[in-house]
Amino acid sequence: MKRPAAAASRVGFVSLGCPKALVDSEQILTRLRAEGYAIAPTYEGADLVVVNTCGFIDAAVDESLSAIGEALAENGKVIVTGCLGAKDGGAFVKKVHPKVLAVTGPHATAAVMHAVHRHLPKPHDPFTDLVPPQGIKLTPNHYAYLKIAEGCNHRCTFCIIPSMRGDLVSRPLGEVMNEAENLLKSGVRELLVISQDTSAYGVDIRYRTGFWRGQPVKTRMTELARALGELAGEHGAWVRLHYVYPYPHVDEVIPLMADGRLLPYLDVPFQHASQRILKLMKRPANAQDNLDRIRAWRSMCPDLTIRSTFIVGFPGETQTEFEDLLAFLEAAELDRVGCFAYSPVDGAAANALPDHVPEEVKEERRARFMTAQAKISERRLTAKVGRTLDILVDSIADGRAIARSAADAPEIDGVVKIEDGDRLVAGSFARVKITGSTEHDLTGRLVA
Repeated sequence: MKRPAAAASRVGFVSLGCPKALVDSEQILTRLRAEGYAIAPTYEGADLVVVNTCGFIDAAVDESLSAIGEALAENGKVIVTGCLGAKDGGAFVKKVHPKVLAVTGPHATAAVMHAVHRHLPKPHDPFTDLVPPQGIKLTPNHYAYLKIAEGCNHRCTFCIIPSMRGDLVSRPLGEVMNEAENLLKSGVRELLVISQDTSAYGVDIRYRTGFWRGQPVKTRMTELARALGELAGEHGAWVRLHYVYPYPHVDEVIPLMADGRLLPYLDVPFQHASQRILKLMKRPANAQDNLDRIRAWRSMCPDLTIRSTFIVGFPGETQTEFEDLLAFLEAAELDRVGCFAYSPVDGAAANALPDHVPEEVKEERRARFMTAQAKISERRLTAKVGRTLDILVDSIADGRAIARSAADAPEIDGVVKIEDGDRLVAGSFARVKITGSTEHDLTGRLVA
């Protein structure tokens, strides 16, 4: 006699914040599905809702609190996790929203599942307790984030992430490689390597030797990048590095990019160019060292794309120091740049610094900075017109393909619009001749 399947308990999910939080969400969703819970697409269809929050800046705090409030209003049963959940040991969230069922911090899959089990017990059903080996992903099928470590050893004065996520904890190399292989076997064509500080991978365990396919591999960024590049090459896929601090040993991965084993792309958060401001921020390196390193990297790999982020209006920043930052921007000619006007974060050491910059001055500086960078970006993209590039298709819309080149990370960089690409398929590679450019994007046509 065929046993009727039990109706699965349904969990709604709201995921906010950065790619590292997204990976946390994927891990929780994977556990939920592995245990037989169904994922509800609406508040009404859910038995309870999990909200993964961000708490890095004030705007993110407001967005997270609003999302929690909406979930409470629409569903009533809410579990909160993520960075905002770590604030004051959960008391911050509970003070604003006392009706939440439970609050946990980031990277707390076990604690979230414990709360789910307490408030939404599930009947065991072997017919539904199945999950694909790559886990549940929130990204499109053709790219995925690969988190190699949690936490950070830096104590930047504008940041509270270490107080939320703790010190650096590197994942075992074999575990990272197994996850990467499962992702590639599932059809992923781009691995985006992330952590709080990718270049510090393995420092917490003194670069202990790990094992992959029976071979010893040092738990270190260079060796991991080499192994990922070789694995991706077997599947015709890309590997992109994010959140790389400009340490000297980063020089070792540039030849891998020049040889085509990694994408020639580095995401390096420089944050400022003034030595005094960098010291106040407790950031490593200085402007001249960074310029010298950028020039050395480009001499080894001329096609290298460098993305970075900066903060203007940091407490005590003078007009002269801001002008120095603009001069650094011109000298460095970075390809992709984001800029934030300094925003005080509750609990950050920088709040106690003197001489805070007025809001209108911060916004004026941010606008000037982005105007200067837009001109640089336009020049560098114009230089690509006439070149033929490999691209990865993200979507098809309005009769053309929207794709990305090696210079474009998803959602944060530009795109390549292919006017005759309507027959392409998302997740496929193609070759395109670039026919036009703007400040941020490229257009092109397929090469036969």
